Amino acid sequence: MRWKFKSTPTETTVAHLKSCLGVDDVIATLLAQRGIDTFEVAKAYFRPHLGQLHDPFLMQDMDKAVARILHAIAQNEAVMVYGDYDVDGTTSVSMLTHFLRSQGIPVTPYIPDRYAEGYGLSKQGIEAAKEANIQCIVALDCGVKAIAQAEHAASLGIDLIICDHHTPGETLPKALAVLDPKRSDCAYPYKELCGCGVGFKLMQGIAQKQGKDVDTLSAYLDFVAVAIAADIVPITDENRALAFLGLQQIQVASRPGLKAILRDKTTGQNISDVVFGAAPRINAAGRMKHGLYAVELLLSSSEQEAANIAGEIETFNTSRKEVEQEITQEALAQIEANSEEENATSVVFSSDWHKGVIGIVASRLIEKYYRPTLVFTKAGEGVLAASARSVRGFDVYAAIDACSAHIIQFGGHKYAAGVTMKESEYNAFKTAFEQHVKNTLVQEQKDPVLDVDVVLPFSSITPKLLRILKQMEPCGPENRSPVFYSEGVLDNGTAKLVGKDSSHLKARFVQANSSPIDAIGFGLGAKMALLKSKKPLRIAYALEENHWQGNVSVQLRLKDIQEL
Repeated sequence: MRWKFKSTPTETTVAHLKSCLGVDDVIATLLAQRGIDTFEVAKAYFRPHLGQLHDPFLMQDMDKAVARILHAIAQNEAVMVYGDYDVDGTTSVSMLTHFLRSQGIPVTPYIPDRYAEGYGLSKQGIEAAKEANIQCIVALDCGVKAIAQAEHAASLGIDLIICDHHTPGETLPKALAVLDPKRSDCAYPYKELCGCGVGFKLMQGIAQKQGKDVDTLSAYLDFVAVAIAADIVPITDENRALAFLGLQQIQVASRPGLKAILRDKTTGQNISDVVFGAAPRINAAGRMKHGLYAVELLLSSSEQEAANIAGEIETFNTSRKEVEQEITQEALAQIEANSEEENATSVVFSSDWHKGVIGIVASRLIEKYYRPTLVFTKAGEGVLAASARSVRGFDVYAAIDACSAHIIQFGGHKYAAGVTMKESEYNAFKTAFEQHVKNTLVQEQKDPVLDVDVVLPFSSITPKLLRILKQMEPCGPENRSPVFYSEGVLDNGTAKLVGKDSSHLKARFVQANSSPIDAIGFGLGAKMALLKSKKPLRIAYALEENHWQGNVSVQLRLKDIQEL
């Protein structure tokens, strides 16, 4: 693993932050590295509030979308709320369904079947709206490329409002309104909202036209926080405010569904809790059964009902993990059997693999072979579907586009994509993709990179430091949890391997005359020999609180260990 050290801010900036904020060198450096260089910027960063949200009507077509929904409310007209089957989609559908029902109109939530309908706005969903005599569909977290589907909806007399955050194609769907901050003609100042975030902006616009303050929407922020966490969007600008306030909402007034799914697993206090506690379970519904299970859970007002649904979803998640592990082993064996260990890419296929987990499997393969990866499975007669994942700095979407002669359709972004192709094109695509990546992947993209912020002597690890670090949360893309490094560190002789497969490392480190500090390194079991060498080490880590048997202590969450 290659360490990449963040640039050191100027002494003037660090000194200014120390003076105006009353912080030490470490915190001042961390803030400056994140573009926080004045008191006012720091105040906005540490104290997010709804007043920081932008005017929803800066978004192209917002006026049309709000007017149509207000008409539906005035006429007590039924609306279909349609969304993707992942976390962003199901939270979006749950949020807007709850909001519109609170306005007194009938709402039909709709999640497509992953296997029968596939990703995005489906013809079946539009037909279901027509059969139910619904004349307005709001599509969330999908639809910006649904050209044919939008035309079909229009032909049936259905008004379509699209709330998406994915990059549009050259042509926009002919819908009543297309809300997407990534539209080239959209002046909205923040482009990184998730699908649920765009849905929230629609609700904000409706509330604004009704003469209501945005604070009246606070109860819905838990939905948005879960979506932001799961969709791995930048934790900046509006996303930071929405995630910060949404996590507070989860803690003080968690709805029964979230409470049930987080019970005994996490505290729900930060992004990691949501990512590792709620997100996989919500996703498991759409992967293994149907996304409507997740919507029913999130909309439940009964703790008993929520507990029952959460129990079913937990079963789905357990099954998901078992299937994922099995397919990962089969995919690794396929790479070895084909002598493809040294390839520039991993492209694997089996008709038996479960479509719901191939994206996770692609990520698992990258942990072993750090390179652009596609995992294919059968998706119908003569048709294959794949999930693609990439490595840092490499645009897998562009690489797939370069091989599009072999593809029926694809979509996604720089680091993840979905592909559909004829089975007869698989080998030709695999060869073309391998060749393209081999020609374009540069050396620095071939090794995992660890971003490291600042050196930290053990003597500087204090309760005050930890307290301020917690105030920098929620952390995520573009507001990473700080990674420190310390040099001249030694294991005090208590290091041991832990976990059912002994893949994790637990140790206590000392530096100079410091007291020993506990450390845990997930997936770092192979570093045990380095610790036993008794040589001075340098370690990279995040700081965290360890809660155990009612006691709270500082713990190092190890990222890497190297010989000094």
